Amino acid sequence: MKKPKASSQVDRDTQDFLSKYLKEVKENNAAVFVGAGLSKSAGYVDWSGLLSEVAKGLGLDANRETDLVALAQYHLNSNATNRHHLTQLLIDEFSDLKDPTENHQILARLPVQTFWTTNYDRLIEKALEAGGKRVDAKYTKEQLATTRRGRDAVVYKMHGDIEQPDKAILSKDDYEKYHQTHGPFTTALSGDLVEKTFLFLGFSFTDPNLDFIMSRIRATFTNHQRQHYCIARKRSRNKGEKEAEFQYAKIKQDLVTQDLMRFNIKTIFVDEFSEITVLLKTLEDRYRRRTVFISGSAADYGTWGQAATEDFVAKLSRALIDKDLRITSGFGLGIGGAVVTGAVQQIYSTRQRSVDEQLVLRPFPIGITDTTERQETFTRYRVELIAQAGIAVFIMGNKTVGGSIVTADGMRSEFELAKKSGLYLIPVGASNSMAGDLWNEVMSDFDKCYPGASSSVKKLMSKLGEPTDKPETLLRPLLDLIQNLASGE
Repeated sequence: MKKPKASSQVDRDTQDFLSKYLKEVKENNAAVFVGAGLSKSAGYVDWSGLLSEVAKGLGLDANRETDLVALAQYHLNSNATNRHHLTQLLIDEFSDLKDPTENHQILARLPVQTFWTTNYDRLIEKALEAGGKRVDAKYTKEQLATTRRGRDAVVYKMHGDIEQPDKAILSKDDYEKYHQTHGPFTTALSGDLVEKTFLFLGFSFTDPNLDFIMSRIRATFTNHQRQHYCIARKRSRNKGEKEAEFQYAKIKQDLVTQDLMRFNIKTIFVDEFSEITVLLKTLEDRYRRRTVFISGSAADYGTWGQAATEDFVAKLSRALIDKDLRITSGFGLGIGGAVVTGAVQQIYSTRQRSVDEQLVLRPFPIGITDTTERQETFTRYRVELIAQAGIAVFIMGNKTVGGSIVTADGMRSEFELAKKSGLYLIPVGASNSMAGDLWNEVMSDFDKCYPGASSSVKKLMSKLGEPTDKPETLLRPLLDLIQNLASGE
């Protein structure tokens, strides 16, 4: 994403949103509310599309109606409250299992544990499950009283699910009885809106239930409401639209935006829907940059020696934790122990941190004898570790084969996976072995590895390749480079 101009209020708002919402994500205080707009891009109909046939039967045009809940009620009124047709519409439109969009996939990769939606489809659940997460979906009040063991995310479907189309919230009757039929959802959402920072996506804010809940929170907390955000497309002139109609719609959007501020919901505008994906990608990228993957192995410590190497790695790990960064590592031979030593020492030096939150270690299961199974397991291990990070550091990288010291092919695999995943690659060239080879590759193709990077980044990377017998001298340029990349916007 191009860096916004400081003079633009919209751009300042965008940067402020990215910074503050990222902080909430890191502290497990973030939630996402998904509306029909996100499902429409996957190929599902929105409310207007769902009720278009119903509107025609009433002599109306769904595209001209703003109160679609009333439209569904009109249909029921004219059919002696027979709901069969509306239920069949839901089955026809939402039974096909469409694939989640890129937006769904990005949201699923973020460490967000709370999702709310008014949609009936399964796109959120499908995206989360594809990402290896265990989902606890709740669309009946009875389900709120149970908890799926080992869940990674909860998806609250306040208007129901396609599995029970006859119980979906659609009409005025349904909304008026909501406090009786779905009262616990109101309580649960109220609690989350008070305790978590929400990001609203694809949501029009015309839902009576949410408006009622937000109003109660505003009345209770007045000027102490939690900050929330929504991303919306700025109204542009449609093809063939008259100037007066466009200006009217623009004024209406401005007024709705101002009204949302009563509930402390700040609107972040984009010019095109595709920019929502760019924003989410930027959010994910910045989150991942707070995690550093350390790849390293050493059967031979070369001129550095074992003691100096382990001291260097331990001090590096300790400094990363001190800077509130997270570490992932595969516990490489001769290097992994020093990573643990430095990281745990720093984590335990303060009561505000925990090992589980800031250190992820995956010792490789070397006992697997079947060559194919071993390779598949190792690759999966590496993919899962690297997927969590945004920066990869490579140190040494050698092993013993047949009594001889050779470069570690495992580090080469990790380098290629990290490169494919878009991580910033930082081989400590002065440590030699495979890391030395990788440093030469990065420097020879620096502009491709670091497109648009400042001269200071290249200078710091160059220092990491300067020969030295004292690895401690590399700590400062290495940490400066990591901090530069982790905090860059």
